[in-house]
Amino acid sequence: MTRSNATRTAVATLVAGTFLSVSACGLGGSGAADVREGRKTGEVLGEITFRTLQLKPKFTAYVQGVIDAFEKKYPGAKVRWEDVPGDGYNEKLVADAQAGALPDVVNLSTDSFQLLGDRGLLADVAGLDPEVAKEYVPGAWEQFKLPGKGQGVYAYPWYVTPEILTYNRELFEKSGLDPAQPPTTVEQFFDYADKIAAASGGRYSAFMADPKGRLPGDWQKMGVPILNGTQDRFVFDTPKAVEWVERMKDLYAKGAMPKESLLKSDDINQLYGGGKLVFGPGSPGFVKDIKQNAPQIYAGTRVAGAVTGKLGHIGIYAQSLGIKKDTKHLDAATEFAKWVTNGPNQVEFSKNATIYPSNAQGLADPRFADRGDGTDAETVARAVGAQQLATAALDANTPVQWTNQVGDAVVREMQKAIQGEQDPKTAVHKAQEAANQLLAKSART
Repeated sequence: MTRSNATRTAVATLVAGTFLSVSACGLGGSGAADVREGRKTGEVLGEITFRTLQLKPKFTAYVQGVIDAFEKKYPGAKVRWEDVPGDGYNEKLVADAQAGALPDVVNLSTDSFQLLGDRGLLADVAGLDPEVAKEYVPGAWEQFKLPGKGQGVYAYPWYVTPEILTYNRELFEKSGLDPAQPPTTVEQFFDYADKIAAASGGRYSAFMADPKGRLPGDWQKMGVPILNGTQDRFVFDTPKAVEWVERMKDLYAKGAMPKESLLKSDDINQLYGGGKLVFGPGSPGFVKDIKQNAPQIYAGTRVAGAVTGKLGHIGIYAQSLGIKKDTKHLDAATEFAKWVTNGPNQVEFSKNATIYPSNAQGLADPRFADRGDGTDAETVARAVGAQQLATAALDANTPVQWTNQVGDAVVREMQKAIQGEQDPKTAVHKAQEAANQLLAKSART
């Protein structure tokens, strides 16, 4: 799974909003790329606006406490906090950008980060403070570079969610599989699903089809190149990608996935919680949900490191804090963003929500290494996720060029092939053509 599925599901429990396709939102002739960058003065002074995405009322006390402590440390600074709904968030950012009313410090998802970053509206925080990179987990820091802009980083990483693997121990054993030996590659995952389909007799399935969630992460883990060297064309039309479609088609026909999960998003928590699915969503937040809503299934839930593939890739989903490029109070804005994302504040946030610090000091907190006695899935999930964040190659992530529209175009062709309506080779070829047409169109706007 990529950050667009498992990890995005986890974040959805924290930020319940639907993001629009980046390519559907243009700033037209606003001249955003010509915005002049603010200057540091060496003094943390002035009033800044701080926008978050649907954190009130659940996290009001936490966020306000962070703000109050910052203002106490810097008496000359004032933070005006605004929290907005998730629905239509990108549209609001576009409108604010056109009106010159972007907040000084703004909470960005992957989609909205690209929306503002591509148009030159965000300050290069790596350029402003070259030493700050070492404070964050490398994989999280790398998320906020932009194609063609060198080593610039255009947002501070905030909270992140890594992939993990969750599975039903009892159904594993019923299928003739060893719960102590979970799959580690995409190919092995499919092999296990084959055995599950053969053993289940239709009583349960292995995993959700969900090609939009699985791609491009599965391909990256299988060694399929997604973009060319200059990152201006998709190049995933390869035999390995075709192999993926062939395996999915075969497994779908055998009943390894719920039939309806190919075309629509079923409630995966309900299916897993009802004992109808072997592999659950790959997010720590899911484990907490099952603990609350399906305690019997939770008791038999096991957690392992994510399916990584031969290259050791996993995906993460990261929220960030961007700095308005032309903010009048650059010192206050950057110091506040670093304050919100420092180790202690991120650890405290993780006690209120199922998220992980992007801050290296925060991730080193003992609570993220504690596995307890190894029997409680939620405790183990926290430790497994943290270990992967600290050690794995965090690059099985959806490239910014893979917009929602690109994903939808690819999925349409995959669905046809998996259902047997066209051959896998044709499906991959047509998907790449459609993706490149969308990429070229985006480059012109």
